[in-house]
Amino acid sequence: MPRPHLLALPAVAAVLALAACSSGADAASSTPGGTSDETSAPAAAGTQYPLTLDNCGTEVTFDAPPERVVTIKSSTAETMLALGLGDRIVGAAFLDGAVPEWLAADAEGTAVAEPFSDEVPGTEAVLELEPDLVYAGWESNVSADGAGDRDTLASLGVNTYVAPAACKDPAYMPNPLTFEDVWAEIREVGAVFDVAEQAEDVVAEQRTTLDAITPDDRGLDALWYSSGSDIPYVGAGIGAPQMILDAVGLANVAGDVEDTWTSMAWEEIVDADPDVIVLVDAAWNSAEDKITRLEENPATARLGAVQDERYLVVPFPASEAGVRNADAAQDLSEQLAGIDIDG
Repeated sequence: MPRPHLLALPAVAAVLALAACSSGADAASSTPGGTSDETSAPAAAGTQYPLTLDNCGTEVTFDAPPERVVTIKSSTAETMLALGLGDRIVGAAFLDGAVPEWLAADAEGTAVAEPFSDEVPGTEAVLELEPDLVYAGWESNVSADGAGDRDTLASLGVNTYVAPAACKDPAYMPNPLTFEDVWAEIREVGAVFDVAEQAEDVVAEQRTTLDAITPDDRGLDALWYSSGSDIPYVGAGIGAPQMILDAVGLANVAGDVEDTWTSMAWEEIVDADPDVIVLVDAAWNSAEDKITRLEENPATARLGAVQDERYLVVPFPASEAGVRNADAAQDLSEQLAGIDIDG
């Protein structure tokens, strides 16, 4: 299945060679945890402009590194910070939680420290910041109901870039998402801003983190409980939750659903009887709220995972594709190692 890729223009031959090292084709030779068998990172190459990308089916051309960026969603703001580009962010919106400790210093004094909108901003609010790029975590962020549709923003001189993991067109949607796909975005953003070396450093660090994880071998399965009360919303079989569970060594009770997330009735969860439950901790739906719901529901209260409090917790921003996924896998692996399951 095609992946987002750089278009082959003469002016970007060096960057194309870099992107090729991180294309979806690499995923085919990955280890089960999503890492590549290669131990050495590809050589970083400087960007030659104009740079044209095929981003979720939309052609985007950069004549120079963007200078004024509006980020929407934590994943995009944190990618910018990880690449040392916090000073390029003129507005951050729709953040899903606090930045991780390792990015806290990078966020200080930037627009990420004081988001201009707690939700998806409207077009007018975005344009007031005079950005030359809107970097969106979801395709719906750059729509007429959001920051503005991509064609309209382009006509006003504002480029858009959507996190490739969030592409919804089947021709571009990673199926399944792998760590190589996540790292391909980091490299592609590095190419856009001409910081390929920094991108390679970020990828190398995350690869080291992931390679250090020893997947659990007890044959356990898990429910990835993201949100919802009447009908739970859970991690399905092709997105970031599945990718992280694979790295940890947990089978996903909703893994047969070919989507990133899906609804799952309480009755289905009871029938699945997961060994552990991964609780996504969000300000609007905390892990504690989910525990209370599970314990007060007569059906789920009988689950062994609930009675024995076999819970793993992951921050919401780490549950979407981005620079926090490797750390999330490491953290969940450590939590899982401390859970004793009889029988």
